[in-house]
Amino acid sequence: MGYYQGLKTRLQSVKKRIEETAKVCGRNPESVRLVAVSKTIVTNRVREAIEAGVTVLGENYVQEARSKISDLSAYPVSWHFVGHLQSNKAKYAVRLFNLIHSVDSIKLARELNKQAKKINKIQDILIQVNIGAESAKSGALAQDTIKLIKNMKSLDNLALKGLMTMPPFFNNPEKVRPFFAALRELRDHLEQQRIANVTLNELSMGMTGDFEAAIEEGATLVRIGTAIFGARK
Repeated sequence: MGYYQGLKTRLQSVKKRIEETAKVCGRNPESVRLVAVSKTIVTNRVREAIEAGVTVLGENYVQEARSKISDLSAYPVSWHFVGHLQSNKAKYAVRLFNLIHSVDSIKLARELNKQAKKINKIQDILIQVNIGAESAKSGALAQDTIKLIKNMKSLDNLALKGLMTMPPFFNNPEKVRPFFAALRELRDHLEQQRIANVTLNELSMGMTGDFEAAIEEGATLVRIGTAIFGARK
């Protein structure tokens, strides 16, 4: 089986698993979007993924994404930034990405707002929450999230759409499930605060090894790379 056919088969399998999981837990499958994470994947392979049916692509590195997005600009796909974003890359990120998943500080939010304003853009963002309070990971702590949201209220060129997390790694999806549930519960708590002009519809959580548990706990965006593109070298 050639790479393209194998990719197409893997993609169809992932889509089927998303659809079946959503249906089993009483959700509309269309409420869950697949973000195909294409970091380190060469442009031609990404093109093949688009031609196989991928509509949203996730990248971790601004520099790597710039050339891919330029080379694939003829395709009507959405590009999401899913990695750690440094403030000095904000001006590139707002030009390249439809949604930035990883806003974790007021400093970064202000810089994104400043750069988006320069190009007359409203930048869609998610707040990255360090739901496991891991010292080695980026993300706002759960207890600091409401303060961050309130501090962002004056940033008119940002549109907060929801929350994202990268929970602690476990081989068993059931061990990850409580962290997905905790992000959903945090989102629900924040919505109960009725912060003006804030709607948190998106929950970006779940990857190749645990996306079904994430969907069962409310994920609207699942970030999947290996199950589509194969193991990275």
